[in-house]
Amino acid sequence: MAARTARSDTAAPTGPLGPGALTLAVGQEELLLDRAVQQVVAAARAADPDTDVRDLAAGDLQPGTLAEVTSPSLFAERKVVVVRQAQDLAADVVKDIKGYLAAPAEEITLVLLHAGGAKGKALLDAARKAKATEIACPKMTKPADRLAFVRAEFRAAGRSATPAACQALVDAIGSDLRELASACSQLAADVPGTIDEEVVARYYTGRAEASSFTVADRAVEGRTAEALEALRWALATGVAPVLVTSALAQGVRAIGKLASAPGGMRPADLARELGMPPWKIDRVRQQMRGWSANGVALALTAVADADAAVKGGGDDPAYALEKAVVAIAGAARSR
Repeated sequence: MAARTARSDTAAPTGPLGPGALTLAVGQEELLLDRAVQQVVAAARAADPDTDVRDLAAGDLQPGTLAEVTSPSLFAERKVVVVRQAQDLAADVVKDIKGYLAAPAEEITLVLLHAGGAKGKALLDAARKAKATEIACPKMTKPADRLAFVRAEFRAAGRSATPAACQALVDAIGSDLRELASACSQLAADVPGTIDEEVVARYYTGRAEASSFTVADRAVEGRTAEALEALRWALATGVAPVLVTSALAQGVRAIGKLASAPGGMRPADLARELGMPPWKIDRVRQQMRGWSANGVALALTAVADADAAVKGGGDDPAYALEKAVVAIAGAARSR
């Protein structure tokens, strides 16, 4: 089988599985790893509904276990053998798998789930040398990655969602990919027409209001009371103070970057120059009314003071954040 590296949001083995099929799912994002397994199993059962699935953790495999589960069946039934945490396998088991890869059984589909990295790299290299179909399942640590994931989920569901709606959903749900996938599925099933920001707010009221980015948006818009209300709700629902200072910093910096950008640039060129999507530039342009250069400087100082306080330099993180929010909202009306 020819080697293929697939995108994590769309990766799926397609067509009938060939003899001795081998899939390698690499990464630490549990949802994507589980989806890789589900896709392989679905493809195998499409070819043979009676396919048997053996799902094994690293600790389940001892020397000889693989030979047992991959031994020919009396009725030549197809099997999918899933090996999880392959990077944690004992040396003797790795030796067994390497031996199997040299002479794979025709009726077996082997799926190796590996975290990537240096640990267990010999097995990773052996699977790639055996021309495994590789599926990338990286941990999505960056907000931009999660935003791309949400967009891909709506596309896969055949639904249209506005950029602002996708961002609002990421802000509301956070970093848990399973929850994001579930939210996308719910909105796709329940909401007719285009999914917009108002729909997301209606479904995830409370969660969206607790977002650190909501605090930042209200602050840079000069809406002091609403920003303080959002801040208190965010802290009450467990949002980490450091996330709030990060969001405040991003909000103020975006104002400063757009205010100092060269005039007359086309929207696409401006987006590339500032590293922002066009829809965000439109939002920041609305938020920057009332800001002055001195106001941006004062707001950045307030954010720096709050950041130092919440990271151990102060006794009361909540008070430090409230002080910063008031200062930023005041700076937003400095012109």
